[in-house]
Amino acid sequence: MKLIIGLGNPGKEYEKTRHNVGFMMIDNYVSTKTSDKWKEKFNGLYIDLIIKGEKVIFLKPLSFMNLSGTVVRKYMDFFDIDIDDILVISDDLDLNVGNYKLKEKGSSGGHNGLKNIEENIGSQNYKRLKIGISNNKNIDTKDYVLSKVSKEDMNEYDNISKIVNNIIDDYFEIDFASLMNKYNMKNR
Repeated sequence: MKLIIGLGNPGKEYEKTRHNVGFMMIDNYVSTKTSDKWKEKFNGLYIDLIIKGEKVIFLKPLSFMNLSGTVVRKYMDFFDIDIDDILVISDDLDLNVGNYKLKEKGSSGGHNGLKNIEENIGSQNYKRLKIGISNNKNIDTKDYVLSKVSKEDMNEYDNISKIVNNIIDDYFEIDFASLMNKYNMKNR
């Protein structure tokens, strides 16, 4: 069983903000696979699907970004999911809009959602897919990540979502090192 987590903040006011790119990507993927409605458990929205013969839980924590790890831990414990079987999709300030990067492990890079996941699962050794949101040094980081995505950038995310869908499909088919080799790209 696998657990794929899209990070974001709950509520209408946070829709289409940079920090919610993880929610956007997971919503897009799930919408291509099912018309089922999201269910709620342990302060998270989830859908379970069978993909390539394997049960997969798609999760959107509703605890706000800084507490995402508490929800992730509850799902891992309840569904008995190993750390090797989770993939976290999140925004990344260090990548330009239009870029993405798969990583097998590493630090949170200052991302509070990832930091909380690491605290709750006790490790930095989990797979992640980071989606670039760029960084505007003229705006406070908190205000920047919570600001709405421009129409131009939203078009980029729509394009990236197609690639993300392919990445997730391939995640069930090939090992992670091969997945990184196939999809990782340099910043533009």
